Amino acid sequence: MPPIRLATALALLATLPAGAQNAFTLYGGWRGGGGFDQSTATTATTSVDLASGGAVGASIDWALDPARNLQLFGSAQRTTLPLAGATGDLPLTIGYLHFGGSNFFDGRAGQGGYVAGGLGLTWMSPRQSGWQSELRPSLSLAVGYEHAFAPALALRAELRGYVTLINSNGGFFCSGGCTVAIRGDSMVQAEALLGLSVRF
Repeated sequence: MPPIRLATALALLATLPAGAQNAFTLYGGWRGGGGFDQSTATTATTSVDLASGGAVGASIDWALDPARNLQLFGSAQRTTLPLAGATGDLPLTIGYLHFGGSNFFDGRAGQGGYVAGGLGLTWMSPRQSGWQSELRPSLSLAVGYEHAFAPALALRAELRGYVTLINSNGGFFCSGGCTVAIRGDSMVQAEALLGLSVRF
């Protein structure tokens, strides 16, 4: 969409009447954390951590009552997992898709501080041949603050943590013939997000 059309659309949305609680939000931010144990035929087990980096996300909120929303939230990050030996860094895309909700402390959705959370799935996809994608259950918990610039336009700042259940004893990401063993019980990540929210 050209910048002029985008600005016009945002201006029109900002004039919607107060009290609208449904919202669509686009986020940008930074994600860190997450690690596994790795071993090879020639090395002892070592701990390897995912590289921190930028992340993008989006959410749709549906009004449940004046202070609470149902929420569908998604976030994705391109990162790398450093592996010992000739394998080198494994490029990964890690995405979350969670369904949950949010609750605003001041009693009105779209204004002030809030907590949010959800349950869903973590998708981990290696961007390199010889490895397979993995899908695991996960949960998230967030605290944030929303500041309204207009009745239908607001800025969100949010801290969100993720816990993914891995439950792998060595076959994680392997599609057969892996020269390394990656294992772990869970993966914990944290994300700082800044978002532009449009209410409708």
